[in-house]
Amino acid sequence: MYYTVRFGAVALALAGGIGAFFALGNSWSQLIVAVFLAVVFGQLGLAAHDLAHRQVFSRRRPSEAGGLLVANLLLGMSYGWWMNKHTRHHANPNHEGKDPDVSPDILVWSQRQARKAKGLPRFIGKHQAALFFPLLTLEGLNLSFASFKALRKPSMKRPVLEGTLLIVHFVLYFGALFTVLSPAKALAFIAVHQGLFGIYLGSVFAPNHKGMPMIEEGMRLDFLRRQVLTSRNVRGGALIDVFMGGLNYQIEHHLFPSMPTPALGRAQIITERYCAELGIPYHQTGLLASHREALSHLRSVGEPLREAGH
Repeated sequence: MYYTVRFGAVALALAGGIGAFFALGNSWSQLIVAVFLAVVFGQLGLAAHDLAHRQVFSRRRPSEAGGLLVANLLLGMSYGWWMNKHTRHHANPNHEGKDPDVSPDILVWSQRQARKAKGLPRFIGKHQAALFFPLLTLEGLNLSFASFKALRKPSMKRPVLEGTLLIVHFVLYFGALFTVLSPAKALAFIAVHQGLFGIYLGSVFAPNHKGMPMIEEGMRLDFLRRQVLTSRNVRGGALIDVFMGGLNYQIEHHLFPSMPTPALGRAQIITERYCAELGIPYHQTGLLASHREALSHLRSVGEPLREAGH
């Protein structure tokens, strides 16, 4: 029932946004629609996440079919590529050598990575805390670019199907924009929509692990400690539950990745008590505080680069 209501509400919001887009026509008021659809796309991303974890369907086929529909066709992001990446993240969160989410790319996540950084990452790393949110405006486009790039990798199980769905998405997306809107308005719509979509995704996923302890090669942690120590919960009640799609219970999600979202709140009480009994640090804070911690970490790990510049 929970997922029927939640996914139904997102589907209605998507249909409403598309309807408003065609009703408004060639108008600058479309930028309001772009803002609205950025939030809807963020919710679609959260839906794809839950489908990938089999929180919605217990069987593989309907989970994959739903994931391909939501991720590839509606979002323009490869389900197979993201699934492979996210599975590796869950197995070794915040592990410098094994978690793709903390691999040094544009940003660096540890002082060790900072000292080895060269080129653009070295330049951005000096100011990455200040640049973090501006860079998030490119995250939506980055996910699509990485998705097309991944189609050639041997790890992709259905490259033709996934590639076809991605192409259909962008043909419809750009086709609608440049048919209904003037080129200037279409480009402005894309900038607002994709930029805010990226910020939304980053605002949901960054508080989960950024600023939590990093695991270096050679460190030995059991499953419980590996998941709890590297994850952060975000308090905030029903509003945060909706905004973050249940990922505010990140510790419980990592311990029980296939657990449906509505059960995570109840699991949180049990998990916190159990960690207290074992003396395992269990960290949760508010949304703004979580971002402060994440940005503080980014600033700290970029320190060697700033010192090298003096």
